[in-house]
Amino acid sequence: MTEPAPLLPPDEDQLAALAEEALAAIPARLARHLAGVGIMIEDFPDAVTCEEMALESEWDLTGLYRGTPIGQKSMEDPARPPDTIHLYRMPILLEWIETGADLRALVRNVVMHEIAHHFGFSDAEIAALEAEMEENAPRGGTGEREGGGAALPASPRPPAGRRR
Repeated sequence: MTEPAPLLPPDEDQLAALAEEALAAIPARLARHLAGVGIMIEDFPDAVTCEEMALESEWDLTGLYRGTPIGQKSMEDPARPPDTIHLYRMPILLEWIETGADLRALVRNVVMHEIAHHFGFSDAEIAALEAEMEENAPRGGTGEREGGGAALPASPRPPAGRRR
């Protein structure tokens, strides 16, 4: 009898592919403001980010949008680094394990929240955007764990103590 293949967590490239898929589901009216936005996959936020965000633990942050808010950009500004969505792989994977959420939906939710915060959306606007993105999300494949199991429904909120 052969043993089942071990379940492996997604690597940086696989998580980046899910983030790109999430960006593709952003409604066109918002996506046009995201041209040139980079996606960085890192295992954890760095010490400076943890300090800036007053995190108790590096496990407390799943994502962060770094950039200049749309309303504050000007053609007269000096050159700035490009806007970037940072996804923190280990906290995302921990949330995936703890909640049993569909990984594709979880990554889409983190990406959407980072973009929504950048645009200054209210909670009601974020909920409406989530619904719209769900309608635009690809239907092929799921965020199943490698090795087969069925994907579970996405968690609507991060566990207590975690931030997006």
